[in-house]
Amino acid sequence: MTDDAMTRIAEALERLAPAPLETPDFDTAEAFVWHTAPDRLEPVAQVNRVPLDLLLGIERTKATLLDNTLRFARGLPANNALLWGARGMGKSSAVKAVHAEILAKGEDLKLVELQREDLPSVGRLLGHLRRSQHRFLLFCDDLSFGHDDQHYKSLKAVLDGGVEGRPANVLFYATSNRRHLMPRDMIENERSTAINPSEAVEEKVSLSDRFGLWLGFHPCSQDEYLDMIRGYCAAHGVEVDDETLHAEAIEWQATRGARSGRVAWQFFTDLAGRHGVAV
Repeated sequence: MTDDAMTRIAEALERLAPAPLETPDFDTAEAFVWHTAPDRLEPVAQVNRVPLDLLLGIERTKATLLDNTLRFARGLPANNALLWGARGMGKSSAVKAVHAEILAKGEDLKLVELQREDLPSVGRLLGHLRRSQHRFLLFCDDLSFGHDDQHYKSLKAVLDGGVEGRPANVLFYATSNRRHLMPRDMIENERSTAINPSEAVEEKVSLSDRFGLWLGFHPCSQDEYLDMIRGYCAAHGVEVDDETLHAEAIEWQATRGARSGRVAWQFFTDLAGRHGVAV
């Protein structure tokens, strides 16, 4: 066999069984994103987030999440959290903003984002985090499960930890539009067709019960929607009279058919662009 053929075989074997990931230098960044194929933790140069005080209409929720996260960062007991509820009301923004607030208080806390489709690899990720001296906030955005989805079994490794237990230096936060992480029609369908309805969905529904902290995000009122926009204007120096802002903001939300923090930010982005203000 030629040397060229041996080289191709060696390269093929390496692709099938890549070298194990070396634990990265977590001092290089404050946030990382977990990727697979191959496994790697990529540092994030700048996290996309807004200041915590600009997230309006969720004051009690922000305070609860901040307190829970601060206790964890200081080595005290804290609960995994499920942030659920209306779209665009700041669930993921709250997690990233709270992380920034913790760093501002001088605590060492790394943010690691895990994609839902990479949940089966979470055991390998926890192995790397477990070996570090840092504390980690593991974050999964838009978490939900379908009828034949088995990814939820991997999530139990984060929430319960199996035999080893969840690493003491890892806390898990997830966001979802669904409180029970699965569609209501699927819950009702499985209950109506199962031999034992009470057990048909217990395993999946009980997954949300493993989160010690549930935080609900609900649709905002018109006044809260307008206050969000005024807050953005004040923070970024966009000057516009209140009557004009009110009329244009109401028209904007009418064309979207909804009010939310996301819609407020989209309107403000358009407003700032028209006023020549960079954000």
